[in-house]
Amino acid sequence: MPTGQIRKALSGFYYVYDNGQLITCRGRGVFRNRGESPLVGDIVDYKVEGENDGTITVIHERKNSLVRPPISNIDQAILVFSVKEPDFNTILLDRFLVVLESFHIEPIICLTKSDLLDEKMEKTISQYIKEYEQIGYKVLMTFKDDPQFDDKITPLLEGKTTVLAGQSGVGKSTLLNTILPALNLKTGVISDALGRGKHTTRHVELIEVCGGLLADTPGFSSFEFELMEKEELSSCFPEFVEIQDECKFRACLHVNEPKCAVKNAVEIGSIKDYRYKHYLQFFNEIVERKPRY
Repeated sequence: MPTGQIRKALSGFYYVYDNGQLITCRGRGVFRNRGESPLVGDIVDYKVEGENDGTITVIHERKNSLVRPPISNIDQAILVFSVKEPDFNTILLDRFLVVLESFHIEPIICLTKSDLLDEKMEKTISQYIKEYEQIGYKVLMTFKDDPQFDDKITPLLEGKTTVLAGQSGVGKSTLLNTILPALNLKTGVISDALGRGKHTTRHVELIEVCGGLLADTPGFSSFEFELMEKEELSSCFPEFVEIQDECKFRACLHVNEPKCAVKNAVEIGSIKDYRYKHYLQFFNEIVERKPRY
């Protein structure tokens, strides 16, 4: 039975890449009966039923998967955030970082529109970059028509399966167009009234680029904590993980417990106050979430 990877899904068809060819496949009825669905990124077995037609018979085990967008086996996500128009938003960035950490997807922070910064804002953004790099995140800055962009992005994409995510209106389409000019995506103009961008991608597709695979996905601009329990949240803050063994209580949630190493680190400034505030906000969201049935 041949094996390949789903590179594109559209209107009930799955396009399986195998040895330089794309085989148009349908999923077996048994997947529907089990409530399963093949995803772009899946490694699958298939059987050929015509010259270029096939049926997916087995979905191999996934290392991770997302629901929105529906894609699996992702190595990393480039989180595209603008420094201006819209303004840089740490709480939204931290929301993305936490959810990606929970799926074991490596985040890369890409800050766009750096050419719009004034001197004061440049100092502020530089400080944020320093702080996120100290946590362990990769951060790169760019702007439209950045002549050094290729040198910045190519080493990050090589040998990886990468998705793009971020705020609406921050330049994801422009970024994709820079990496893959052939896509010619429609770049949206930010609405002054709403402060939102527009992106009209209709399907999920993995495209070979810079020695890796890049997902051209329907724009996903927010993540919820619907699959996360409160006990898991702190493991998605790397700087908490680093010192949590120093907490008095083994199952410390870093909220009300005495002799908490994380709260102590916030007090002395080795963990940034805004990161801890975001942790508490996310923690409360999870606690107050309606139960799933």
